[in-house]
Amino acid sequence: MSVESAPFAGSLDLGPAELRVLGCLLEKQRTTPDVYPLTLNSLRSACNQATNRDPVVQYDDTMLRAALHRLERRGLIRLASGRGSRAPKYRHLLAEALPMSSAEEAVMCVLMLRGPQTPGELKGRAGRMHAFAGLESVQQTLARLIERRLAARLERRPGQKEERYAQRLADVESASDAPAHAAHAQHAAGDARADPPEEGSAATPGDSGQARVEQMTPLAELQQRVAVLEREVAALRAAVGGGLDGQERTVMPR
Repeated sequence: MSVESAPFAGSLDLGPAELRVLGCLLEKQRTTPDVYPLTLNSLRSACNQATNRDPVVQYDDTMLRAALHRLERRGLIRLASGRGSRAPKYRHLLAEALPMSSAEEAVMCVLMLRGPQTPGELKGRAGRMHAFAGLESVQQTLARLIERRLAARLERRPGQKEERYAQRLADVESASDAPAHAAHAQHAAGDARADPPEEGSAATPGDSGQARVEQMTPLAELQQRVAVLEREVAALRAAVGGGLDGQERTVMPR
């Protein structure tokens, strides 16, 4: 069975932090391979970028370590520090867990980092990772991802002209900009300037120079942190007494 037609067996049901971490590792591998694998500091900067991200978040090291631990337990990341490394580095294992073509990886990466997108948005925003010949090529890639149950087509809302698509590694509804998602972020004023992009971050050919940045409301940020902490406690309880085995198990930095 070819890479492009291999079905996705089972649901990963990733949380927001896990999805962001996995998406950032994939993005940086494709766009800045000279700095990949990523240290915890680099991963934090990538996750908290104010550009090319939706929603904009502020994850701290504790949240990232918990997300990395959960991803490691699922076999989706591993520690990849080499000789002479001063800090632990991490790499994703999507090529082994979910083999995808270059086009599929590019589309999935944008969906993971920016939420639901139209084919036109995907063509422009994934251009640095894969050069699509046209919208038809993007639509063919989306069709393969849908067949593999890695992506889903969202219902059009009133007034929408183009169809939008979302990834399925996390809950599709929470990944869309439905009212529940809107409660976690709000658009900044039209004349607000976006923070400068992280050096080496993925370019967005289809965007204007003044990116609109979504900032989380204090209440929404608190709710998100509480939800993340609850998942961390559950994961740590499950891990007590389990220990780490194998040479490729992640050793979380203190």
